[in-house]
Amino acid sequence: MSRRAVAAVLGVLGTAGLVAGCSSAPEPGPDEAAARTAEPTATSPAEPPSFNVVATGDILIHPELTDQAAEDAAAAGNGGPDEFDYGPLLAGVKPLVSEADLALCHLEVPLAEDGGPYSGYPQFIAPPELAGDLADTGYDGCSTASNHTLDHGTEGVASTLDALDEAGIEHTGSARSKEEAETPLVYDVGGVAVGHVSYTFGFNGFELPDDMPWLSNPLDADALVAEAEAAREAGAEVVIASVHWGQEYVHEPTPQQRALAERLASEDAIDLVIGHHAHVVQPIEKVGDTWVAWGLGNSVARHAEPRGVSEEGIAARFTFVREDDGWSVEQAEYLPTLVELGPPIRLVDLTTAEPTERRTQALERTDEIVLSRGGAEDGLTRPGN
Repeated sequence: MSRRAVAAVLGVLGTAGLVAGCSSAPEPGPDEAAARTAEPTATSPAEPPSFNVVATGDILIHPELTDQAAEDAAAAGNGGPDEFDYGPLLAGVKPLVSEADLALCHLEVPLAEDGGPYSGYPQFIAPPELAGDLADTGYDGCSTASNHTLDHGTEGVASTLDALDEAGIEHTGSARSKEEAETPLVYDVGGVAVGHVSYTFGFNGFELPDDMPWLSNPLDADALVAEAEAAREAGAEVVIASVHWGQEYVHEPTPQQRALAERLASEDAIDLVIGHHAHVVQPIEKVGDTWVAWGLGNSVARHAEPRGVSEEGIAARFTFVREDDGWSVEQAEYLPTLVELGPPIRLVDLTTAEPTERRTQALERTDEIVLSRGGAEDGLTRPGN
């Protein structure tokens, strides 16, 4: 797998670290730890003229998807009581994801330790094999702050991040320690430093432990901006904010989403806003000078009562170019996807798949929704359209 984006964890901060609810960026202390930078796997120019980011929707692993992964493992000759292969489910977007300079997923559910147990709604936890299959698909990192982050407490947070680490996937939005929470995530994308932050509106009634307020990031504008600014201080030239927000199964952004987006778009530290949670596609538009993808829908999911729209999603692709005053988005694109419920259950890239009646329906509906707030007027396009 060719992966130009290799994460570099930079700038471990001093005692004024980033925790939930902080209102200003911490000042770097004199005793900052040395930066830790992963070596790139491919040689590339120090500052390429452009790079692209692909972000996809919710990875929401219902039990039916785990059953499918067990069947696919068995079909490949790797069956067993605790063997899973999500690769065939994700194969439809592998070309799109693996060809990106930086590919980001939104992992909505915790991952268990090997052997489980595993569960679905309302307290999700999926097999750790998913992490390796996300890496094989081409993802470089995932946002992990969602309303399900605390479904299995501190142990669930730890097992999730352990599985991602083992697979070589970087992560932001939850943490196993205060030090980890205080360390901005900055990717080395072919010589360009790209920061990534992740926040969620809540945790489905679960509370952050009093002695671990850094376990995950509740959505607070001041805290999010402070972390973006800390990523800048750690060297990031571009910062992407992943935000878990909005109202489920509603295509339009809520007033709360719009107000927060206006605040984030006004900040110099934030270059792109990517939204999740609604489980249906929402529009993409420019707010001020900043692109906002209000909601990417589901990437993979299998709800107990499929709604049609809950199987439709988008991958958002943004190409950044360097200008005299920094990096800016030159091209904004969306690529509709569809979870086909089969059997077998498969994720399809609708921009490359052969047309069927259901695929055409999904494509046309997604076009209408994504473009409904005037994104095309600012240059938003769909490949092949």
